[in-house]
Amino acid sequence: MSNLNHKTGSARAKLRFWGWGYADEQLGDDELQMIDLMLEELMPGGSVEVDEPQLDDFKLPPPRVEVPQHSWVFTSISKYDRLVHSFGKSYADLVGMLLRRVDNPPDWVCFPRDESDVERILAHATENNIAVIPFGGGTSVCGAVEPAVGNSYRATISLDLEHFNRVLEIDQTSRAARVQAGILGPVLEAALRPHGLTLRHFPQSFKFSTLGGWIATRAGGHFATRYTHVDDFFESTRMITPPWNHPDATIAGFGCGSLAGSYGTGIRGYTWCDHRGMGQTAAGAAMASIDQSTLREF
Repeated sequence: MSNLNHKTGSARAKLRFWGWGYADEQLGDDELQMIDLMLEELMPGGSVEVDEPQLDDFKLPPPRVEVPQHSWVFTSISKYDRLVHSFGKSYADLVGMLLRRVDNPPDWVCFPRDESDVERILAHATENNIAVIPFGGGTSVCGAVEPAVGNSYRATISLDLEHFNRVLEIDQTSRAARVQAGILGPVLEAALRPHGLTLRHFPQSFKFSTLGGWIATRAGGHFATRYTHVDDFFESTRMITPPWNHPDATIAGFGCGSLAGSYGTGIRGYTWCDHRGMGQTAAGAAMASIDQSTLREF
């Protein structure tokens, strides 16, 4: 199993394990200057600079259980993968990384290639008292992807759905699409665009978050009007859930309310979503803040 220590099952561009963005993306000079100005305003007494975390800064405990041979091909226990899947992207998560304090790294990270892999993982976890934490884009700011499950489980698995990233079917008549849950926002929109369709759901985490994550958290699209929440588009879903003998359920729209915002009910294989025709123009607007004296005049 030694090769699992060094390989990654991820096919995505390398993420910055300790914070937002891809590892090769850097802030521009204008952005750095703006941050310096903000720090001067907010912290006139000066700030303390902390070096960017490096993989060698962290010493993680070894996995508490062995990876079964049937899962070797899509499982990683590398330090990089375990760190990427240790936290979400809240301020507290960032501070934890800057302090080099990771109390609950997952024992393994699995990158299933299809639903049979998911079923195999869930069956093994159920039989061996292992907690499974679904992981989409890792953009949670409320601890939803952190493997902090207490002491009642033998181990934890972070289940990364990045390979579930395709639009499987498009119904032009009803303007609906069957989409795998691990698809990122930009990838989904790029797949719909040639068909003249858009989901029209744009949360602030759009670039790095997934359809399954939006549904699990009942996400809002902060850069859209009228149709602003994923509930507006969610028609039905296929769930893969332990421990039943037939561990999948396709739930129609009238029953989806309990799954939107459900966080860890199960693993979404795919979802039918209602889509809109693409508009001919796009527009944006910003609201400027006004001082209280001006506000009192209204």
